[in-house]
Amino acid sequence: MSSNSVPAGQELPPSGGFSAIRYERRLPKRGPSGVAMFAICGGIMAYGWYEVHKYLGERHEQLREKTWARIHVTPMLIAEADRDEFRRRHAAVEREKIIMKDVPGWVPGQRVYYGKRYAPDVIANIPLHQQEGFKKD
Repeated sequence: MSSNSVPAGQELPPSGGFSAIRYERRLPKRGPSGVAMFAICGGIMAYGWYEVHKYLGERHEQLREKTWARIHVTPMLIAEADRDEFRRRHAAVEREKIIMKDVPGWVPGQRVYYGKRYAPDVIANIPLHQQEGFKKD
């Protein structure tokens, strides 16, 4: 035993216990909730699809208008091509008269083929850069 006659006191918790220790994370709430973010993203996507649908409707209307414009212009283009073909054919016959004037029995403008079916002359339209002897500057 010890030389001291006072018994040693044992450390005990205070009466009623210690106060609770906060060990969980208590971070301040920042930003919108998950439901709010989902709703915002859904709203943005809905607006985007609305714009896409609106654009597709406009594009459909433009394509329809373009198609009808082509339908209405086609007869004029065909008539213009027919006039051009007639002019070229007439010029070719006149050239043929001049070139073949000394050949007996030659009839200018007579077809080579004797069929009943109409076959227009083929006039090659060769771009300038593809013609023989073309030199680029």
